[in-house]
Amino acid sequence: MWDVLDDAWCPSTNPTGYINVGVAENALMQDDLLDFINTTNLDLPAKYLTYNQGGGGSSRLKRAMCGFLNRHLHPVARLDPEHLMVTNGVSPAIEHVSWAFADPGEGILLGRPYYGIFVTDISMRPQARVVAVNFDGVDPFSIDITHKYEQALLDYQQNTGKKVRGLMLCNPHNPLGRCYPRNVIIRLMQLCQKYRIHLISDESYALSVWENTVDQHPPPMPFESVLSIELNGIIDPRLVHVLWGMSKDFGANGVRLGVIISQANRDFHLALKGPCIYSHASGITDHLVSLLLENTQFTDSYIQQNQKKLSESYAYAVGFLRQHGIEYAPGCNAAFFMWLNLGKIYRKLYPEISENEDVGEKVMQQLLEQRVCLTSGATLGSEQDGWFRIVFSHPRAYLTEALQRIIAALKR
Repeated sequence: MWDVLDDAWCPSTNPTGYINVGVAENALMQDDLLDFINTTNLDLPAKYLTYNQGGGGSSRLKRAMCGFLNRHLHPVARLDPEHLMVTNGVSPAIEHVSWAFADPGEGILLGRPYYGIFVTDISMRPQARVVAVNFDGVDPFSIDITHKYEQALLDYQQNTGKKVRGLMLCNPHNPLGRCYPRNVIIRLMQLCQKYRIHLISDESYALSVWENTVDQHPPPMPFESVLSIELNGIIDPRLVHVLWGMSKDFGANGVRLGVIISQANRDFHLALKGPCIYSHASGITDHLVSLLLENTQFTDSYIQQNQKKLSESYAYAVGFLRQHGIEYAPGCNAAFFMWLNLGKIYRKLYPEISENEDVGEKVMQQLLEQRVCLTSGATLGSEQDGWFRIVFSHPRAYLTEALQRIIAALKR
């Protein structure tokens, strides 16, 4: 991936570079965000050149985040600054929760397919283990998935002698671009309560939910934060935690700012007092994001325009894929990627390939030879061969170039 990023396509300066529709970045609103940043008087106070109030974020930033997230996530109990710990991105936040909740070798449940970097964040330094949950054809957003999670938990504990300590939920989902129904979230909460394991809800795409104007089925599901669910009688609130950040909903991966929200677990916050020095967001980022989130007029307009552009871009990509006979998983209404079955059309184009032969790697190599990068389902825990994630949140000319290169790669 780093080779792809180092050799990025530009029609004028690097026409032979890679078109990158593999990394989950939203380029549709960059001009709007840059205009806000470049026309805002930052007036940076001197304290932001120091350690300021420590590694967990300034009081001003936490107040700004609380005000913003209270408006948009609709928590049952309003967020207060003491519920938040700021980090330099959501990946460090995931690493923190893994370290805090699981000893080396203990497990965290993760349904397939999944965001591939979850595995690194959960396992590399904390040394917890990802317990991948197979759904075997069951709709991964249906109520039936709870039995799959429970079986994976029991199997892991029986086979390893180690405990499962958490369930990682990505809502809205990466890479499937759908939201979990409220009743499914509640059933997963009940499962976590039964086994006294933590529910960690990564809600990085919470505000990137949009209207699907082209698919009839499955019906779109509105996003509901776990914070908006009354927990009484369902789960101990100390077991519920939410992650959010600027990277996705504000198309600002490079700003590097995330947050851990835990409203009822003071011990968890105390445990992170020391390690938070390793995830300390820069003072400039802290100050800039405070200014941005305090500006309700800008953020409301940004979110509305972003959702509109995502809807339009998805519809364009679907139209192109249908025109060229490429199967995709319908029903997306969140985030900025879709799930493509390139293996199916590859087999159709090359009927001599055995039905038992995996083609995902062959397709990936042909894509790279055509200088277009998608994310292979093999790196996202896909249960079926030949599936890929494509990011459609790019300007129209860039996305069109990517789609044309995909077709060219398949026909090589």
